[in-house]
Amino acid sequence: MSEFFVLMLLGFAVVSIIKGVCSVPQGYEYTVERFGRYTHTLSPGLGFIVPWIDSVGRRMNMMEQVLDVPSQEVITRDNAVVKVDAVVFFQVLDAAKAAYEVAQLEHAIINLTMTNIRTVLGSMDLDESLSKRDEINARLLAVVDEATHPWGVKVNRIEIKDIQPPRDLVDAMARQMKAEREKRANILDAEGHRQAAILKADGEKQAAVLEAEGRREAAFRDAEARERLAEAEAKATSMVSQAIASGDLQAINYFVAQKYVEALKSFAGSPNQKLLLLPMESTGVLGALAGIAELARDAGRGAQRPEPPRPPAQPGS
Repeated sequence: MSEFFVLMLLGFAVVSIIKGVCSVPQGYEYTVERFGRYTHTLSPGLGFIVPWIDSVGRRMNMMEQVLDVPSQEVITRDNAVVKVDAVVFFQVLDAAKAAYEVAQLEHAIINLTMTNIRTVLGSMDLDESLSKRDEINARLLAVVDEATHPWGVKVNRIEIKDIQPPRDLVDAMARQMKAEREKRANILDAEGHRQAAILKADGEKQAAVLEAEGRREAAFRDAEARERLAEAEAKATSMVSQAIASGDLQAINYFVAQKYVEALKSFAGSPNQKLLLLPMESTGVLGALAGIAELARDAGRGAQRPEPPRPPAQPGS
């Protein structure tokens, strides 16, 4: 009998030791309850409780967790119906508050997030809800984090995964985008034609200016040539006048013959004349040509005539 009692005591001691020792894994915290009332929290590692009196209440995950927010239909400010889903990243900071301040913590966070998604998107137009994801995420995070703070929870991020407008609305948006692109293309095309017309007009202007400058330069050079020709004619006339005054008939014959030949050249080169009639004596033309030849011979003899020797200088002069 005594041996049985000793065995019973030994078994009770072993069971008590086992119930009094608690191993908490990393990333978790256990709450300790004494007769159903929270007393303290066990951190990761080896912990001790009073056997048969204390018990482990809640095993709280202290790591960051992810919750999928189910898709729901939301009406925007411009009465467009869209489907929205999201994800929530949260972490328990106070195990006791998360265990005893709210029932079904994850369910509460999901419903709180869904409610605030409807509130935030309902205050925005469809275009804003599609283009301002960061603003939506920031507003949701601020509201949900503040609401879950009494529960000992820190909401780190809330991300909108997808916003799906109705199919007919997507088609209308596609047509609108296509029309906007065609409008921009037409504007660019018109701008290109405008620039081309401006450049063409500018080129024509510069060409006209250069052409006018060329005509001006040509006219200036023609006037200069006519002026030099007139000067040459005046000089020739003056020389002939001097020759006439000195009684040199050969110079007169040369001048008359030159004008005569020029007149014949003009008649012969006229495009309107096919037949040239000379109502004059051929001897007159030959005489004029003979005068020119005689003038040339006299000029040659004058050039070959030696210069007379100078008289020798007298001594003493």
